[in-house]
Amino acid sequence: QVQLVESGGGLVQPGGSLRLSCVASGSIFSISIYAMAWYRQGPGKQRELVASIASGGKTDYADSVKGRFTISRDNAKKTLYLQMNSLKPEDTAVYYCNAEVPFKSFWGQGTQVTVSS
Repeated sequence: QVQLVESGGGLVQPGGSLRLSCVASGSIFSISIYAMAWYRQGPGKQRELVASIASGGKTDYADSVKGRFTISRDNAKKTLYLQMNSLKPEDTAVYYCNAEVPFKSFWGQGTQVTVSS
Protein backbone atom coordinates (compact mmCIF):
# COMPACT_ATOMS: atom_id res chain seq x y z
CA GLN A 1 0.00 0.00 0.00
CA VAL A 2 0.93 3.64 -0.46
CA GLN A 3 0.45 6.39 2.07
CA LEU A 4 0.52 10.09 1.23
CA VAL A 5 0.95 12.64 4.00
CA GLU A 6 0.50 16.35 3.40
CA SER A 7 2.00 19.12 5.47
CA GLY A 8 2.62 22.84 5.30
CA GLY A 9 -0.89 24.16 5.67
CA GLY A 10 -1.81 26.87 8.09
CA LEU A 11 -3.18 30.36 8.51
CA VAL A 12 -1.84 33.06 6.23
CA GLN A 13 -2.86 36.60 5.37
CA PRO A 14 -4.05 37.53 1.89
CA GLY A 15 -1.07 38.04 -0.38
CA GLY A 16 1.06 35.66 1.62
CA SER A 17 2.66 32.39 0.61
CA LEU A 18 2.68 28.78 1.71
CA ARG A 19 4.48 25.70 0.48
CA LEU A 20 2.67 22.40 0.79
CA SER A 21 4.48 19.08 0.81
CA CYS A 22 3.25 15.56 0.23
CA VAL A 23 5.52 12.69 1.19
CA ALA A 24 4.86 9.21 -0.16
CA SER A 25 5.65 6.19 1.96
CA GLY A 26 4.73 2.55 2.36
CA SER A 27 5.12 0.03 -0.44
CA ILE A 28 6.02 2.64 -3.04
CA PHE A 29 9.67 2.75 -4.05
CA SER A 30 9.42 5.62 -6.51
CA ILE A 31 6.89 8.24 -7.46
CA SER A 32 8.45 8.74 -10.87
CA ILE A 33 5.86 6.62 -12.67
CA TYR A 34 2.90 8.29 -11.00
CA ALA A 35 0.89 11.19 -12.22
CA MET A 36 0.42 13.41 -9.20
CA ALA A 37 -1.86 16.28 -8.36
CA TRP A 38 -3.16 18.64 -5.75
CA TYR A 39 -6.87 18.94 -5.15
CA ARG A 40 -8.72 21.20 -2.77
CA GLN A 41 -12.14 21.32 -1.22
CA GLY A 42 -13.49 24.51 0.27
CA PRO A 43 -16.27 24.64 2.85
CA GLY A 44 -19.50 23.43 1.29
CA LYS A 45 -17.87 23.00 -2.10
CA GLN A 46 -16.92 20.10 -4.34
CA ARG A 47 -13.38 18.87 -4.54
CA GLU A 48 -11.57 20.48 -7.44
CA LEU A 49 -8.32 19.86 -9.25
CA VAL A 50 -5.80 22.58 -8.52
CA ALA A 51 -2.66 21.41 -10.29
CA SER A 52 -1.26 18.25 -11.78
CA ILE A 53 2.11 16.96 -12.90
CA ALA A 54 2.52 13.98 -15.17
CA SER A 55 5.21 11.36 -14.76
CA GLY A 56 7.02 13.01 -17.66
CA GLY A 57 6.86 16.41 -15.99
CA LYS A 58 4.05 18.15 -17.85
CA THR A 59 2.09 20.45 -15.55
CA ASP A 60 -1.43 21.80 -15.69
CA TYR A 61 -3.21 24.30 -13.48
CA ALA A 62 -6.70 25.39 -12.75
CA ASP A 63 -7.40 28.81 -14.22
CA SER A 64 -8.01 30.19 -10.75
CA VAL A 65 -4.43 29.51 -9.65
CA LYS A 66 -2.41 30.00 -12.83
CA GLY A 67 0.47 32.36 -12.28
CA ARG A 68 0.23 32.01 -8.50
CA PHE A 69 0.75 28.31 -7.75
CA THR A 70 3.55 26.01 -8.86
CA ILE A 71 3.49 22.23 -8.64
CA SER A 72 6.74 20.30 -8.56
CA ARG A 73 8.11 16.95 -7.51
CA ASP A 74 11.31 15.54 -6.09
CA ASN A 75 11.37 11.90 -7.06
CA ALA A 76 14.43 11.12 -4.98
CA LYS A 77 12.66 12.40 -1.86
CA LYS A 78 9.32 10.92 -2.95
CA THR A 79 7.76 14.29 -2.34
CA LEU A 80 5.26 16.44 -4.18
CA TYR A 81 5.16 20.19 -3.59
CA LEU A 82 2.75 23.02 -4.14
CA GLN A 83 4.16 26.52 -3.87
CA MET A 84 1.31 28.95 -3.32
CA ASN A 85 1.92 32.66 -3.72
CA SER A 86 -0.36 35.69 -3.67
CA LEU A 87 -2.90 33.77 -1.68
CA LYS A 88 -6.50 34.91 -1.67
CA PRO A 89 -9.33 34.20 0.77
CA GLU A 90 -10.98 32.05 -1.89
CA ASP A 91 -7.97 29.73 -1.72
CA THR A 92 -9.13 28.64 1.72
CA ALA A 93 -9.69 24.89 1.58
CA VAL A 94 -8.42 21.51 2.60
CA TYR A 95 -5.71 20.57 0.14
CA TYR A 96 -5.27 16.93 -0.83
CA CYS A 97 -2.37 15.14 -2.46
CA ASN A 98 -3.18 12.57 -5.14
CA ALA A 99 -1.09 9.98 -6.95
CA GLU A 100 -2.28 7.84 -9.83
CA VAL A 101 -1.28 5.00 -12.07
CA PRO A 102 -3.73 3.25 -14.40
CA PHE A 103 -6.60 1.77 -12.36
CA LYS A 104 -5.17 2.89 -9.03
CA SER A 105 -5.25 6.10 -7.06
CA PHE A 106 -4.04 7.21 -3.65
CA TRP A 107 -5.04 10.14 -1.48
CA GLY A 108 -3.59 11.95 1.46
CA GLN A 109 -5.56 13.02 4.51
CA GLY A 110 -5.49 16.67 3.57
CA THR A 111 -3.98 19.79 5.07
CA GLN A 112 -5.95 22.91 5.94
CA VAL A 113 -5.08 26.20 4.31
CA THR A 114 -6.83 29.27 5.65
CA VAL A 115 -6.32 32.67 4.04
CA SER A 116 -7.72 35.41 6.22
CA SER A 117 -6.85 38.85 7.48
